[in-house]
Amino acid sequence: MTAPLNPPTPPHGHPGYDPWQTPEGAYPPHPGTVRDEPLGREIRRAALTGLAVAVLGLALGFLWSRLAPHVPLVSDGDAVYLKDTEGEQAIGADGTFALLALAFGALAGAAAFLVHRAGGIPMVCGLALGSLGGAAIAWQLGMALGPDGDVAGHARSAGQGVTFDAPLELGALGVLVAWPIAALLVHLGLTGLFGPREEERGGTP
Repeated sequence: MTAPLNPPTPPHGHPGYDPWQTPEGAYPPHPGTVRDEPLGREIRRAALTGLAVAVLGLALGFLWSRLAPHVPLVSDGDAVYLKDTEGEQAIGADGTFALLALAFGALAGAAAFLVHRAGGIPMVCGLALGSLGGAAIAWQLGMALGPDGDVAGHARSAGQGVTFDAPLELGALGVLVAWPIAALLVHLGLTGLFGPREEERGGTP
């Protein structure tokens, strides 16, 4: 049987009707296909992801205050000195923060990829800002949970010749970017390896 040479007359009130046109939604999308989302939804998703990542800074700050080595100080009654002038506790505090930040960054980057596999500029920006905010929160919280910041008062209460801990501080503020760098590298790497391709997003191959 062959198709008629002339298509049927369009029904009344439906100009441009094509009887051979595939109805919209007749075929479901291929499994794993990711449709482009409205920009507003992507921005909201990225903002929520960034907020969740920033909240993780509370956990990082707590762990840093507990795991970082403390710098021992001693007072002679007139001044406060380092008990161990060759000690590396201050460097150890920075290193501990950096290692924890790298681990939290990798975790945040992987979680963001699982939440939104398609990636996109809003998600990358939200992840970067949330990671930087989380690192800043961890820095401030760790110092607050660490030894007393009033060195002179602590020295008076400890007494002459008694060792006490110096306030927990970051000597190199550059370690704050360890978290966002790790998060972006992991997220972009996973997106490049396992994210949907252009044809899966509805674009042309």
